[in-house]
Amino acid sequence: MTSSKKFSFVQEGDQERLQLSFGLMALIWIVGFAGHFTPLREWPALTLYVIGSLSLVLFQGVKRNGWKSMYMAGGHYKKSLLWGGGAGALLFFMALFNTHNHYENGGAAMDGMEALLRKDFLLYLFPVLVLAEELFWRGIMASSLAAYNVNRHIIVLVTTLCFALNHFAVAPVAMEERLLMAIMALPLGIAGGYITLGTKNVWGSVVVHMSAMISMFIGMQMNT
Repeated sequence: MTSSKKFSFVQEGDQERLQLSFGLMALIWIVGFAGHFTPLREWPALTLYVIGSLSLVLFQGVKRNGWKSMYMAGGHYKKSLLWGGGAGALLFFMALFNTHNHYENGGAAMDGMEALLRKDFLLYLFPVLVLAEELFWRGIMASSLAAYNVNRHIIVLVTTLCFALNHFAVAPVAMEERLLMAIMALPLGIAGGYITLGTKNVWGSVVVHMSAMISMFIGMQMNT
């Protein structure tokens, strides 16, 4: 079977979405690496990450009418929110316990992250960051891979690893903190990935991610 026949079911929008998602990821990583050696550090990459992800979502959604194909409309949204609420509650308490345990056992404080959170405008922008992340990794990228009939376990693996590694390119904090953030991203990516693919709806994954972030903020405040 030729490649053209094998993927004859793939629509033009799916192919475009796949190319744009991996292209944007590569550009973010390049900008992040270059910026690390300048006074600007990772801020340009982080800005590109958020604005680029949301712009790509709007382009695919409005111009290509791709809301459903990106799992942002339709699917089993009620089941997605139900699963997301359950997984989010579990990860909320796990993250709260792990954060508290980390500090109680003499773990290094996440000074860089805490300094960012002291800036009110950045704290208020974190929901926007969460939304951009979920719509990009679990929405755009995961759905484009699924359109090629890639095994769902491989999709979760690829998107989760890329999501975790992305923290090294866009987080303007010390490398030790980036590693901690990358580790924390793994359960988020796994839970969110399976919820999204199982329901063809991304909003449950947004709930999971938001719950974990709120828990991390609370944990930091409790241990300052």
